[in-house]
Amino acid sequence: MPDHPEYHQHLRPFVDETLTSKTLYFSECDIQSRMQIGRPDLLSLSYTRLMMGFLLLVPRPRSIAMVGLGGGSLAKFCYRYLPRSRIEVIEINPHVIALRDKFEVPKDDHRFHVHEADAADFVRTAQCRYDVILVDGFDSDGLPACLASRTFYDNCFDLLEPRGVLVANFHSHHQNSPIYMDRMKRSFEGRMLTAINDHERSNTVAFACRDRLAGTPLHGPLHCPPHLAPDAWVQLAPSMSRVKEAARRQRPETPLHSV
Repeated sequence: MPDHPEYHQHLRPFVDETLTSKTLYFSECDIQSRMQIGRPDLLSLSYTRLMMGFLLLVPRPRSIAMVGLGGGSLAKFCYRYLPRSRIEVIEINPHVIALRDKFEVPKDDHRFHVHEADAADFVRTAQCRYDVILVDGFDSDGLPACLASRTFYDNCFDLLEPRGVLVANFHSHHQNSPIYMDRMKRSFEGRMLTAINDHERSNTVAFACRDRLAGTPLHGPLHCPPHLAPDAWVQLAPSMSRVKEAARRQRPETPLHSV
C-alpha cells in the first residue's frame, strides 16, 4: 500500500477466510461482504438479492452506478448477468479497493470501472446519467451522514435517467434510518415504491422512482426475464417475489413501470 496521506484517513478492513468463504469486516460485529469460494458471483447476503429488485422496474439497465464496493458482490453479479450494462462503482476507501483481486472483482474495462472517490461529490458532479443507482456505502461507523442527506438524495434524483430507480440499503435498527428514508422519499417527491427488511432483519432496502409509476402491473405471475440467465433467476426469484408483494401491499392500485 503506498505511503500516501489518504491511505491513513480510512480504516483498513480485514478478511476472514474459511475453506468455503471469504468475509469482509470493519469490525467483528458487522459483515460488509461475503463471497463463496468457487462461486464468486453468488449473492450470499440476502439484502443484496433484495437490492437486485430494481430489475422489476428496469429489466434492461444501460447504466448502473454503485455507491460502495465492499467485496464486490453486486458488482460481480451485475457484470456477469447484465452484460449490456455499463457499471461504475464509487468507493472512497483505498484499502477496500486494494482487496478487489482477493474478492475476484473484475478488472476495469470498457463497461466496468471502479472509481476511488467520495460518492457525495460524484453524484453532484457526474456528467452522465444512470438508469439505476445502488447505494450501499457503509463504513466502520455505519452509513456516513453525507450519503444520507437531503442534498445527496436530491443529487441522486437529478442523476437518474427518466424512469430511473434509486435503491438504498439501511441498517434496520439504526435510530436514524427512518429519518434517512423520509429524506429519500421527499427528494423523490413521494415516489418511494417500498422498503423491505432482509431475512436476517439487519438491513432494510428502499426503492424510489424518478418518475411516476406506470406500466407493468404488480399482479400476475413472476417470470424469469428472457435475457436473464436461469442460474441468476434461481438466486433472485424469492427476493423478487418479496419486493413485488411488498410494493403491491404498499401501493395496491399503483402499477410498477418498466423500461
